[in-house]
Amino acid sequence: MPQIEGRTDAYFLRMRDIVSQFGDCRVTYAVFVRRPVVAAYGLALQWVQNVAHHQGFPVEITEVHPEGTWVGAGDPLFYLTGSLVSLAPLETLLLQKTGAACVAAHNAYQMALALPEVPFLAMDARHCAGGEMQELMAYAAAVGSRAAQQEGAVGFIGNANHATAGFFGQERGLGTMPHAFIGYAGSTLRAAEMYVERFPDEPLTVLVDYFGQEVTDMLEVCRRFPDRAAAGELSVRLDTHGGRFLEGLDPQRSYEVLERHTPGTIRRYRSEKELRYLVGTGVSAAAIWRMREALDEAGFPKVKIVVSSGFGISKCMAMHDASAPIDIVGTGSFLPDRWSETYATADIVSYDGEPRVKIGREFLLQKIQERTG
Repeated sequence: MPQIEGRTDAYFLRMRDIVSQFGDCRVTYAVFVRRPVVAAYGLALQWVQNVAHHQGFPVEITEVHPEGTWVGAGDPLFYLTGSLVSLAPLETLLLQKTGAACVAAHNAYQMALALPEVPFLAMDARHCAGGEMQELMAYAAAVGSRAAQQEGAVGFIGNANHATAGFFGQERGLGTMPHAFIGYAGSTLRAAEMYVERFPDEPLTVLVDYFGQEVTDMLEVCRRFPDRAAAGELSVRLDTHGGRFLEGLDPQRSYEVLERHTPGTIRRYRSEKELRYLVGTGVSAAAIWRMREALDEAGFPKVKIVVSSGFGISKCMAMHDASAPIDIVGTGSFLPDRWSETYATADIVSYDGEPRVKIGREFLLQKIQERTG
């Protein structure tokens, strides 16, 4: 309780103290987000139920939109009923655990649907502000992924750390090597050799942008491990940063690559952002196609391509439009990029059974009135 009181807004504590003096009442909160989301409030409700059990007061929860379903802007996610004295101190923390998770779940859902045949790997942890956010965001990706899987998408198959791997049905985090390991090894090939020596029974994914020789270095690795390449146990991870093109590409050559593989993709009107995703610097659709082209020409058609770097909803849509030959997407870009969109709100809509809400929020009464007849 001291920890909750220290983190909640003081005005809720003052209301609790006044209500305690003048008489408690049974209230119903409507919890909602002001933008469309995917319902991902399971951790928030679990927290409320744990607190209620620990403090010894009853709560009733009415889920308007079940976990993993789409929710319109302003539509109540759920109703929470109980003692005003008991629930008032919980509002701040409840909202913290609700809004951002629902928005992140919506983003993950949209990304998975944009590339329905491609598996995703959640790589968000290093962008999170601490362990609690890390848990919420991994959970949100898993919820959004399951929603997309209901519509036929592959979705998220795992994440990059052990602590939250369970949300994706994994025991451990996935991933092989960071850039620092390439620098330590001194060459991309040597890094691959060291990795295989230490983890001989695991598939190998090689990060190839450290020296700016993505194609050259990856072909060298393939020739060093031809059996792995032939067995489909070797992958290349493209993570070229936005300050330069993939080895061998420039604007004109990027256009030529897409024309060879997806004629017409860049002839239609494109926004500046779409053009950057298709033929710009970094991990563009042209870069992915160029890597696939080089691998196939060299006799390594079973080597997989893993991509990362800024794969949010719009970039995933551009990749789908270009039929980019992606085998796995590694991304943390389902994290909300406009934090103001994540603000969840809780309004009391009933006091001792009498409907009452502030002017302008009458819409919150509709769902509960429908349920109570």
